[in-house]
Amino acid sequence: MAAVGTLLALGACKSTRDLDLGKGGPTLVYERAHKSLENQDYENAIRLYETLVTRFPFAPEARQARLDLIYAYYKGRESESALDQADTFIRENPTHPRIDYAYYIKGMVDFERSANFLERWFNVDLDARPPQTARKSFNSFRKVVEDHPKSEYAHDARRRMIQLRNRLADYEIYVARYYVQRGAWVAAARRSKECIEQYDGAPAVRDALEIMIESYEKLGMKQLADQTREVYALNYGGDTKSVAPVSKHPWWKFWG
Repeated sequence: MAAVGTLLALGACKSTRDLDLGKGGPTLVYERAHKSLENQDYENAIRLYETLVTRFPFAPEARQARLDLIYAYYKGRESESALDQADTFIRENPTHPRIDYAYYIKGMVDFERSANFLERWFNVDLDARPPQTARKSFNSFRKVVEDHPKSEYAHDARRRMIQLRNRLADYEIYVARYYVQRGAWVAAARRSKECIEQYDGAPAVRDALEIMIESYEKLGMKQLADQTREVYALNYGGDTKSVAPVSKHPWWKFWG
């Protein structure tokens, strides 16, 4: 009986706390949540924002709370919740003036999941890993840059897109080289061509052209090989025979 009484008392305390969160109306709850967010108390901020959205779903503060929740989840390292909240906000508020922010945070969540600390520390070859999160991040940032070019987040989104572009291009080259090693020249040429078309401007484009030239020569497609060699010479000078392969450089290493 004593144990049951204790459980009932704990349940009553929790219920009282939950009720207290709603006291003062949506404005007060939002102010408390925002203060917790500013103080980097993300756990409490999330609890308060969630309470606001649940208790006062049609209040003006609730819409802002749904946007703030994306950031609170992101900073609180609740990645899946942040992505789900961003997707929900975008779906329910397609014309919201700050929808660019939702896309930007989506991009940031996947950007930071592209490679974790231990992988960077131990120099894991990221080129060998299918970059699903990098693609998702790239697409989210692209929504900011293309649909909201005047957004305050557009500049940073564009900068990160360049990094991700290089990462994605490196993976395409990794796959193309795998095909080269297997003597699958058609697949190698196709993959290299896709790398150039999708990630123009990436350092890996130089490698892609070299692989295409070699593949076309192996396939006996002299005209295509010569045309590709002309493109290479126009962009990099000389010919492919005198050019050493581009050294691999992880996209996340911004230092030398």
